[in-house]
Amino acid sequence: IMNKLKTEFEELEQHLLEDEKPSLYLRDLAQNRWFMDSYPFSLLGDLKEVEQSPVHHPEGSVWEHTLMVVDLAAEGKGLSQDPRVFMWSALLHDLGKAHTTRIRRGKITAYDHDKHGAVLAAAFLKEFIDEDEFIKKVSQMVRWHMQILFVVKKLPFAQLDKMLQEVSPGEIALLSFCDRLGRGEMDEAARLKELENMKYFISCCQKYQREMAFT
Repeated sequence: IMNKLKTEFEELEQHLLEDEKPSLYLRDLAQNRWFMDSYPFSLLGDLKEVEQSPVHHPEGSVWEHTLMVVDLAAEGKGLSQDPRVFMWSALLHDLGKAHTTRIRRGKITAYDHDKHGAVLAAAFLKEFIDEDEFIKKVSQMVRWHMQILFVVKKLPFAQLDKMLQEVSPGEIALLSFCDRLGRGEMDEAARLKELENMKYFISCCQKYQREMAFT
């Protein structure tokens, strides 16, 4: 069984790196119940049942959101310093939502899914490869992918100091941009707003780095 899953893993990586729309391959995989129920691919399969706020995620489940993000990441991977890390981060970025999604005061939330997701992303990859540095990089991308939102909204969860010790602000901004755009139909004004937020986030990171350089 593990050999079959390893083969699927290798094929999936090839599609992530080469396809214009990796979601097409992922949708085909999702039709295979055995595949989606087999650990660790079951971590992805679980996302099909996880609902999201219809206000912030009109596209539906976390699985549907993930497929949209992966396609957007495929479009932008040429801008990444490490497309392999970037594409796996896009696929695994919301694994934590299956364990953290709750209804609180009538609203669907997934607090700390970034932290939980970082652990799960590492566990997923360790089932197939023995590449500690690569796994660490993907895990760190998943861990910090919410920072752009926290910084823009000036939330107390923003931790630029810790984030900048682990990841490139440009890489996180690119992943977060795909994450924010992967939310159903968005008009041009909404897309431009997300682009402005990305630029603001990078400027905040650069400002922080300058300040640290003089201390």
